[in-house]
Amino acid sequence: MDKSNIGHHISQQFNAELEEIRSLVLAMGGLVEEQIRNATNSLVDANVELAENVIARDVEVNKAEVNIDEECTHIIARRQPAATDLRLVIAVIKTITDLERIGDQAERVARMGIRLAEVERPKNNYMELQNMSDHVAKMVHGALDAFARMDVDSALKVSKRDNKVDKEYDGIMRQCLTFMMEDPRKITQMLDIMWAARAIERIGDHAKNICEYVIYLVKGKDVRHITIEQMESEIKS
Repeated sequence: MDKSNIGHHISQQFNAELEEIRSLVLAMGGLVEEQIRNATNSLVDANVELAENVIARDVEVNKAEVNIDEECTHIIARRQPAATDLRLVIAVIKTITDLERIGDQAERVARMGIRLAEVERPKNNYMELQNMSDHVAKMVHGALDAFARMDVDSALKVSKRDNKVDKEYDGIMRQCLTFMMEDPRKITQMLDIMWAARAIERIGDHAKNICEYVIYLVKGKDVRHITIEQMESEIKS
């Protein structure tokens, strides 16, 4: 399925409304991607000003969610969409919820960045957090691209990357626990790192959720809460 399969209604206005909410989702996604990059950079570079900017801009993410949600509500009330059109509206509503939550997690990373800017930095300059953040940022971008192109194969590929993020997260947790046992004076710092890592890991989960909505939109199948293998089987069937 691609963009050409949406629309073609008698009402050109309805076509325009469906395209508009798709465009708004992608614009919101672009803002969220920027928030992820800036939040991570603020932590790695101890840039408090950049972190404060991320925190301040979370309001924009929230407003985008509210505005798109209202547009979807109006479409449902006016057009009473059915079949693929209804799935599109539902997928949009679910997607913007996850995008808003990604924005919240980016804000948390920025807040931890402010706290960590006040303490001595490790020799690797939080390289593990940077690497994991790079991976989840690619997942978010890939999920949005799959949404834009309604590409279930790409959505599945992005979903598979979540396992790698989970492994990176587990590694950071073990490392932080080791440091805490070796030097109790680092407990507060390690807890802040763990909270930042948890926020980044959650971004990967939300990106995977968006991929599941793409599959629902295109295939009409609910693939939440199942394994990747089961998801792949559902797509092929």
